[in-house]
Amino acid sequence: MPRTAQALRKVPEASAFFWVTKVLTTAMGEATSDYLVAALPRVLAVAMAGLVLVAVLIWQFRAPRYVPWIYWSTVVMVAVFGTMAADVVHIQFGIPYAVSTPFFACVLAACFLVWYRSEKTLSIHSIDTPLREAFYWATIMSTFALGTALGDLTATTMHLGYFASGVMFAVLIAMPALAYRYLHINGILAFWAAYVLTRPLGASFADWGGKAHSAGGLGLGDGVVSLGLTVVIVILVGYQAIMRGDDTEELQSAQ
Repeated sequence: MPRTAQALRKVPEASAFFWVTKVLTTAMGEATSDYLVAALPRVLAVAMAGLVLVAVLIWQFRAPRYVPWIYWSTVVMVAVFGTMAADVVHIQFGIPYAVSTPFFACVLAACFLVWYRSEKTLSIHSIDTPLREAFYWATIMSTFALGTALGDLTATTMHLGYFASGVMFAVLIAMPALAYRYLHINGILAFWAAYVLTRPLGASFADWGGKAHSAGGLGLGDGVVSLGLTVVIVILVGYQAIMRGDDTEELQSAQ
């Protein structure tokens, strides 16, 4: 794809940087959500996260192209709010993870179906119109809710524990990549299968680091885990923003 055309898209390439940052944001969103819900009244925490999410989504939609700081800020807030949405369904309404997991899977399937019927593609390389971007972010929100419920299902309901769940999802997330490379399965299918699994993978290891020893964690605390992951994410996104410093000039010259 020409560099100018790539600059006009609103999402990054699915590079190694993308996958590492994505897993870190899912882990950070899990730890941050748990910390805020414990530190603040639950309704206030959810409302604040929702307002910030709306603000960064507006920021993202107004951006003329993919901008690392804007895009990853949006992903982080989707991670935080998506975690809260899945947890509220379980904690506030008492719905078991065995029920919420297939429910969110159906929501995600519906997002894919409506998106494909409208645009005839689910490729992230085609996110270059407001409508496609709206479908993209609705799908992303669904993957976070599903991944959160799925991770909690394996760690708590199925009693695997956080670490064992994280290891299991680390193995599972490698399968779409291997199937794409050696079995030549559809690239879009492989991408979205791996994308869904980034959520329970990151969240499981975040919980393992932050939760108390009695709950099967290392006892570092959700706040410490959230802060540490935030620092790493800022460094990674900052590096990419610096490396993409010539994009604005190219875009302007092309116009």
